[in-house]
Amino acid sequence: MHTKTKALVLRSVDYKESDKILTLLTQELGKITVSARGCRKKGSPIAASCQLLAWSELVLYDYKGRWSVKEGQTLRLFRGIQADLDRLALGCYFAELAETLAVEGLPSPELLSLTLNSLHALDQMPQKPLALIKTAFEWRCMCLAGYEPLFDGCAICGRNPPEKPQFHLKEGVLHCAQCREEVGEGISMPLNGDALAALRYIVHGDPKRLFSFQLEGDGLRLLGEAGEAYVHTQLERGFQTLDFYKQIQLPQR
Repeated sequence: MHTKTKALVLRSVDYKESDKILTLLTQELGKITVSARGCRKKGSPIAASCQLLAWSELVLYDYKGRWSVKEGQTLRLFRGIQADLDRLALGCYFAELAETLAVEGLPSPELLSLTLNSLHALDQMPQKPLALIKTAFEWRCMCLAGYEPLFDGCAICGRNPPEKPQFHLKEGVLHCAQCREEVGEGISMPLNGDALAALRYIVHGDPKRLFSFQLEGDGLRLLGEAGEAYVHTQLERGFQTLDFYKQIQLPQR
């Protein structure tokens, strides 16, 4: 059986002498694992389509329950990302997080659209701070995965906005600093007014204009730290790609 689909390469692993095993996020089939035989051979017609972060139209064939790449036509390679180590590292983190949240064989059009839009921002929006793109992607990813934060007011006393707002990572709720003990065990991280306004935009704004907001200074730092910690707390895991991104960012601080 053959099928044609558009797909984003989330992971690429070399296999044998000239093959790869790919994890794809596709339009019709969701997240799937496929083999790309001979794609590492010189002159392979599917080589470009099998690159990490490549967005392509692929012809796949199913043999005994396993998908393989038969044909590929690249639609976008995000060359601006490939040419910059910081952006490439962050793009790989986006791919790893999307792979973690996607369910095998279940179409995830919103997650696919978010990942593509975020890669576009890395590729074509040099005016946007990487930290802003990163935190917007993280928070929006968590919303799509069912971890939408509750931040309409303090979860304990109802005050809106909360006094000296804090975000509880385990419960996913906002609360006043003075209400901290009543929220429960776990870590709370501080936010400020600018960070809260940006978070409201990320969660409830037009997904096609996800990065059309301004945030800098303490607001961006606080929202970024809370977003990253929220991902780690809810998913109970770390990400090697994120560790690498943060490592290469250190000399720039």
